[in-house]
Amino acid sequence: MFEGHPKGLYALALANTGERFGYYTMLAIFTLFVQAKFGYTADQASTIYGIFLAGVYFMPLVGGVLADKFGFGKMVTTGIVVMFAGYLLLSVPTAVNMTSQVMMFGALFLIACGTGLFKGNLQVMVGNLYDVPAYRPKRDHAFSLFYMAINIGALFAPTAATAVTNWIMGGAGLTYNAKIPALAHQFLDGTISEAGSATLATLQAAQGFVGDTAVFCNTYIAKLSEAYNYGFGVACISLIVSMLIYVCCRPMFKHADTNSKQAKATTGTTEPELTPSQTKERIVALCLVFAVVIFFWMAFHQNGLTLTFFARDYTATSVVGLDRIGFSVWNLALIILAVYGAFSLFQSKHLQGKVISGLVVAASLGVLAWAYSSMDATIDILPQIFQQFNPFFVVALTPVSLAVFAALAKRKKEPSAPRKIGLGMIIAAVGFLLMAVGSMGLPTPNEVSQAGISSDMLVSPNWLISTYLVLTFAELLLSPMGISFVSKVAPPKYKGMMMGGWFAATAVGNYMVAIIGYLWAGIPLWIVWGVLIILCLLAAIFIFSIMKRLEKVA
Repeated sequence: MFEGHPKGLYALALANTGERFGYYTMLAIFTLFVQAKFGYTADQASTIYGIFLAGVYFMPLVGGVLADKFGFGKMVTTGIVVMFAGYLLLSVPTAVNMTSQVMMFGALFLIACGTGLFKGNLQVMVGNLYDVPAYRPKRDHAFSLFYMAINIGALFAPTAATAVTNWIMGGAGLTYNAKIPALAHQFLDGTISEAGSATLATLQAAQGFVGDTAVFCNTYIAKLSEAYNYGFGVACISLIVSMLIYVCCRPMFKHADTNSKQAKATTGTTEPELTPSQTKERIVALCLVFAVVIFFWMAFHQNGLTLTFFARDYTATSVVGLDRIGFSVWNLALIILAVYGAFSLFQSKHLQGKVISGLVVAASLGVLAWAYSSMDATIDILPQIFQQFNPFFVVALTPVSLAVFAALAKRKKEPSAPRKIGLGMIIAAVGFLLMAVGSMGLPTPNEVSQAGISSDMLVSPNWLISTYLVLTFAELLLSPMGISFVSKVAPPKYKGMMMGGWFAATAVGNYMVAIIGYLWAGIPLWIVWGVLIILCLLAAIFIFSIMKRLEKVA
C-alpha cells in the first residue's frame, strides 16, 4: 500500500497531519466555546461557525493565486505563522466583554487567512510530485494516503480537547455538564424559567458548589471557557511541530515546490501549452464539479454543528458494555494497527514480513482485549468526542478502499473520479437517512431548550456512530478523489487557482452549513435531516447527468 511513492509524499503528509490536529482540536470545541462563554444561541453560533468555515475554505483561492505568482513553499510557511498567531489569540483567557469578542473574531480571521495560504498549496505540491511519468498512475492512490494522514491528526483531536477540558474543570473542583452553560446564562440574564431554576439548583448541588447561584454561574462559565482556551493552545503546539517537519524534510519535496513561472525561469522549459479551447473545457468541467461538492460539504460539516448539538442534547451521556470500546482513542488506534497489520499480512511477499505482520495483529488485539477489560463499567462521554469517529473510519477504511479500487483497476472496471464523486453523494444521503430514522419521535430543539428532555428519551450513541461510518464511505469517494481530479485536470498555469477553487466551493458549502443550523428550532428533527437527504440526491442526479463531459477531460 505504501510502496512505490516518493518520500516527499510522506513528508508533506506529516506536515499536514500536525496542522490538521490543531485545527480539528479547535473545531471540536468551537461551537461549544462560543455558546458557553458568550451565551450565543444556536442561530448565532451557527452563523459564526458557517462564516468561519467559509473563510477557512475560501481563502485557499486567494492563496492559490498568490502561489501561482510567488511560489507554493513561501505561501505554506507564511500560512503556518499566520495560523499560529490566530490560535495564540484564541488561547488567551479573557473576561466576557466586547474586547474578548473582538479578539475571538480577529483570531478566526487570522486562522482563515493562514489556512488559505497553507492548505491548498501544500496539496498542489503533492500533485506536482506525481507529474513525473513514473508516478503518474499512482496519483489517486497518493491522495488517498495523504487524506488518511490528515485524518490521523483529526482522530486524536477530540480526545485532546476533552482531556484538556476535564483537566482544567477538575482542577477547579468541577465536572463538565452540557446543561449548565445555557442555564447559567439564562440565570444571569434573568430569562430563566421556574423549571430551569430548579434544574440549575440540582446541577449546582451535584457539582458540590455551596453558595450563591450567581457566583456558581459566573465561576462555571469562566472555568469552562478557560478550559476551551487551553484546548486552543494545543493547536499552537501542533503548528510548531508541523513547521519543524516541513522545514527539516524540505529536501524530499523541494523539486515539487515549483510553479510554471518558476520552472520556466530556472530551466527554460515549461509544460505543454493547452489551447484556449482546451483550457476553457477543463475549467468549465472543474467548475461543474465544484458546484456539486458544495452540497456535500454543506451536509458533511454538520459534524461540528447540528450533529454536535444532537450529541449534546439528544444522545445518552454514558455508555456501557461493548459500546465503551469506541470511546477511547487508544482503543481505536489499536484497531487501526490490527487492520493495517492484517492487510500487510496478506500483501507481504516474504515470510519475514508475514510473521511480523501477524505479530502486530496478535499484539494489537491482545492489548485491545486487556484495555477493554480494564475500562470502567460505565463511561461518561462529552459531545465533542463523537468527532473522533469520522477520522477513525477514514484511517481504518483507507486500505480497504485502496484494495477495492486496485482490484477493480486490474479488471479495468475502476470508476472514474467524477463517478466516485456521484456515488459519494448518494451514500451521504443514506447517512442522513439514518439520522432521520433515529430522530423519529424526539422533541424539537425548542422544546428541549424550554423543558429539557427525559433521560429515557436519549438515543443510543450508535445512531451517530453509524451515521459517521456511512458519511466516511461518502467522504472517501468524494474528497481525496476530488482533489486528485483537480490536480490532474487543472491547466498548468492555474494549478494554484483551481485548487483554490475546490476549496472555494467547499467554503460556499461550509457557509451553507449554517442554513441547517437555522432550522434547528421548532421543526421535527427528521425534517432537518430530510433537507440534507434531498440536497445530496439532487447533487448526485446532476453530476451523473454531466458525467460524459467530466470523464472526457479526466
